[in-house]
Amino acid sequence: MTPEFHRDKAKRITRAMRHFTTRDYEAVIEGCMLAGTHWFNVAMHKFGLRPPADDVLHAEYLHTAERTRINLVAPRMLKAIDEIEASRALYVRGNVKGGRRAARRALRNLEVIKQTARGARAINKRRGISPHAG
Repeated sequence: MTPEFHRDKAKRITRAMRHFTTRDYEAVIEGCMLAGTHWFNVAMHKFGLRPPADDVLHAEYLHTAERTRINLVAPRMLKAIDEIEASRALYVRGNVKGGRRAARRALRNLEVIKQTARGARAINKRRGISPHAG
């Protein structure tokens, strides 16, 4: 998908999330995961780390070398998406106390991912090096 398509999907998901409060922490966390993954892909495509035809579905399953590249370019974003993903097991599928706090944290992490994506610019553009190599 193109960065614009991902962006539009993320915005639609975020708009739908306005119906929830942190009492609905499962829905908030899931919404942050869905919207966050789209924003994450916006960043990957804009940074040139992934071509538009190759989307990330789950950042936690990326190959170690790719996670390292992403961590060098956008460490806060990678940490944020990882935290949202990890909270799903505890609060969405599990029954750990503190779901409302986790929902607030997921919303903050979503904002980090979104801001990173909005500010993303192609890397290695001047050198003519393909960011997809290696």
